[in-house]
Parts: sequence; structure tokens; C-alpha cells
Amino acid sequence: MSNSQYRWVIVAAGGLLGCLAIGAMFSLPVFLLPISRGTGWSVTGVSSAMTIGFLAMAFASITWGSLSDRWGARPIVLIGSVLLAASLAAASWSTSLIAFQIIFGVVVGTATAAIFAPMMACVTGWFDTHRSLAVSLVSAGMGMAPMTMSPFAAWLVSAYDWRTALQIIAVVVAVVMIPVSLLVRQAPALAAGAAAAISQDEVQSSMTTSQVLKSPLFIILLMTNFFCCATHSGPIFHTVSYAITCGIPVMAAVSIYSVEGLAGMGGRVVFGLLGDRFGAKRILVLGLLAQAFGALAYVFAQGIGSFYAVAALFGFIYAGVMPLYAVLARENFPLRMMGTVIGGTAMAGSLGMATGPLAGGMIYDALASYTWLYVGSWGIGLGAFLIALMFRPAPRYQPAVAAA
Repeated sequence: MSNSQYRWVIVAAGGLLGCLAIGAMFSLPVFLLPISRGTGWSVTGVSSAMTIGFLAMAFASITWGSLSDRWGARPIVLIGSVLLAASLAAASWSTSLIAFQIIFGVVVGTATAAIFAPMMACVTGWFDTHRSLAVSLVSAGMGMAPMTMSPFAAWLVSAYDWRTALQIIAVVVAVVMIPVSLLVRQAPALAAGAAAAISQDEVQSSMTTSQVLKSPLFIILLMTNFFCCATHSGPIFHTVSYAITCGIPVMAAVSIYSVEGLAGMGGRVVFGLLGDRFGAKRILVLGLLAQAFGALAYVFAQGIGSFYAVAALFGFIYAGVMPLYAVLARENFPLRMMGTVIGGTAMAGSLGMATGPLAGGMIYDALASYTWLYVGSWGIGLGAFLIALMFRPAPRYQPAVAAA
């Protein structure tokens, strides 16, 4: 199979690995009440494992990304797959809350981080054309988790106790992810050691990792991703509760998530196509501006119809912009350190995601209203938009013309 054909195998592998990894970690909300009822552990204690998982993902992302630059993506995603299966099984045998929090939060979160940054970096290295679409398709695969793994987990926990259900998911992860990780290959340019060719494409190829991490471009990219994720994290976590306070029945309120998720699938593909045609930076900037006003639109939602409309718009936008960060990273930083750069952006995004649940809860507790959560998200979103405007793409290498 030629490289031009095999690169789509890399995309499919990345999407499947991401779907299973994210889906396994996000099975915890499905298991939340069964675990609490079966063990006597508090709901807060069990759910805090998810917060710990977000933080573990944040700080592990740049480490796994850096290791993938050194060793290649395949060994990292293979290690992550094995570690994820083992930690899910170990979590099912936990006999204390603290052990569960450490195993599911720290270890599962760390293992999940081993998939995202290395695979995104790997995919960007395989594509010179259709790069935005390819990265968006991998992201779309990861976005399938709530619509595939979550229902599967719900079916399992309705048929078995939570420990058995978690063990079955561990087996599925091992049986699927370990073989699929073996399909991952290094980008041809790196595999061939084509340093000269890379230098011709990337004016920054001589920069050290330290210089890249301190560069204004990298810092702006991190800040943009942090504020972008902080914009949508609150609305994602609190919209169901907000809809209920507006008089929407519980089941209808929960269905808002499904609408948001389905719209996000389309957003990833459409934004990927637009990024390829008009440039990733331009589409990202416009998307961030639209995301800010999409968050603000929730303030004006009342009935279930308006909630569906806003959720579809908001999900389409925020899911669509996220893959573009990896494309910008590939366009502006050396291929040999893509894992480190994308791992850094993933770290910033995870930290941004961790702000929304806490901020939204504090706002509601203080004001008995979610209005200022969405107004605040609008303001943060405008901040992300303004920061993104500061991003100046690196100048491209132009070969010198030989003197006559």
C-alpha cells in the first residue's frame, strides 16, 4: 500500500484509538451511581476521580508528546493502550475510595493522554494536503465516544454489576486498541530521516525544543487553547442543569447533550474542509468569535426548541475549532517535535476544561442563576478570539536563487 493510501489508515487508527480511550475514561459518569450504591462511597468522592483524570491528562500530555518525538507514536500509543486496559481492570478491583481515585483518576487519565497528542502529531506528519480534514476526522472519531462507548457502558451496567462491566470494557480496550496501535507508523519524512527536506519546509527546524517552548507563537497557541476550552467547558458541564432550572423536563434536558454531540460531528468535518480551503488560522479566529456568541446565546434560550437550536450551533462551532490547533502546530513548528507542541496545547486545553465545572458551580451557588456563567463564557471567548488575532504564522522557507 502506498503512503498516499496508508495515511488514511493512520487516520482511521487514530479515530478508533481515540474513541475507545476517551470512551473508556468517560464511562465513569455512567457508572457513577452504581459505584456509589455498590460501595457506599459518596457521589462527590467517586466523581472527583474525573477531575483528577482531567488534571492527569493535562500534565501527562506534554510528557507523552515529547516521548513520541523521541521514540515515535507507535510505542507510546501501545504503552498507553496496555496501561489503559490494565488500569481499568485494576480500578474494578478497588476496595477503597482513595485507591479508586488514584487508579481511575491518575492512571486512567495518564493512559488516555498517551493517545491524543502522539496520534494528532503522527497524523499531521503524514499529510501535506487535506491536513485539516485528516486531523478533523481523527477528532471526529474521538467525538464518537459519547455516542458509542457511553451507551455500551450503560448496557453493561444494566446487565452486570459495575465491577464486571468495567472489566469487560478493559477487555474490549485490550482486544481492540493493542492490535490497532500496531498499525501506527512514523511519518515517511521522519522515517526516512529526510532532514534536508524538512529544513526546506520549515524555517524553524533548527530551533531547539527549549526555544520552541519559549517562543511567542507557542505561548499564544497555548493561551488561545486555554481560553477557548475555558469558554465552552462551563456550558458543556452545566447546560443540562441550566435547562432544568428553566423548566425543561430532566430527560429532555439530557437530550440536549446528544444534539450538541451530533452537531459537533458535523462541525469537525466542515471546519476541517474550510481550514484546508481558507487556512486554519483564519477559520480558527472566526470560529472563536462565533463560539463566544454561541455561549452567550444560551442566556436567551427558554423552551426546549431554543435549547436544541443553541446546542446544535454551539456544538457545531466548539467541536469544529478544536482540531485546528494541531494543524496550526504542524504549519508553524518542526515536525520532529510535533508531539511536544501538540502535547503542550492539549495540556492547556485540559486545564481550561477544568475551570468550567468549578466556576459554574460557584456562580450558581452564589447567585442562584446560571446567567453570569454564560455571560462570563462570552467574555472569555472574546479573549480567546483576541489572543488568536495575535498569532503570526512563521515565515516559510524560500530557497535562495543561485547567482548567475
